[in-house]
Amino acid sequence: MFPARPTYATNARGQIIGDRKGFLKLLFAEEDMKLLGVHVIGEQATELVHVGLTALLVHAGADLFINTCYNYPTLTEVYKYAAYAALGQRAARRQAQAIP
Repeated sequence: MFPARPTYATNARGQIIGDRKGFLKLLFAEEDMKLLGVHVIGEQATELVHVGLTALLVHAGADLFINTCYNYPTLTEVYKYAAYAALGQRAARRQAQAIP
């Protein structure tokens, strides 16, 4: 399982609203990068969580967030950041396992 947790501080809209502690956490299955869970803490969390819920309901994976165009500057961009982080974590783990 890959948890990815970008903070609002890494997002332009998060910086604009001044919420440096808010975050989104996505959990993905390692084998197929299907979304397993969504947590949102911070300002406007209720405006963000429905995106993850929809992805869960359609059994989407990280590719949904990578291929989606998010408005700028909005907090929803953190979904893309989280998907990239999870894919990077998986690649690093696989590379480490491949080294004897």
